[in-house]
Amino acid sequence: MDTQTQPNVRAERLRLLALSQSSVLETFLDRLNQTHPLPSWTLVRGPECGLVMVRGRVGGQGQAFNAGEALVTRACVQMDANLGCGYVLGEEPRHAELVAVLDALWQKETFAGLLDAELLPDLVARLQARYEDDRRKSAATKVDFFTMVRGEDKD
Repeated sequence: MDTQTQPNVRAERLRLLALSQSSVLETFLDRLNQTHPLPSWTLVRGPECGLVMVRGRVGGQGQAFNAGEALVTRACVQMDANLGCGYVLGEEPRHAELVAVLDALWQKETFAGLLDAELLPDLVARLQARYEDDRRKSAATKVDFFTMVRGEDKD
């Protein structure tokens, strides 16, 4: 699959990789390397940490404004003719490198189908479970407010 013609697919994969735990990616790559030897890669950039400006819009519309800064870690790897990039929130150099390696592997036809079949569903399931756990925890703290009409406020 040519990921350059489908930027939304690649962006979604990178989002899932960045939101996943680095230990999950490390374990998957170790298992994958045992069955399908991984090609070597070279770090082109990083991993390096820095700040990015977070911009927002009220209600998702209107004029953009600077909401603040966030610490991110990025890495780029070269694997044969493929360049893989990884950005993660926070200071996590190994996580950024793993994302970049998997991005480069996803661009190789020999690995793309395998990653789509084995890694992608696992990442989606883990993220959904994490979101559901967060929803459950926040629902336990929900407070319902109501308004009472007092007798002397009647017209």
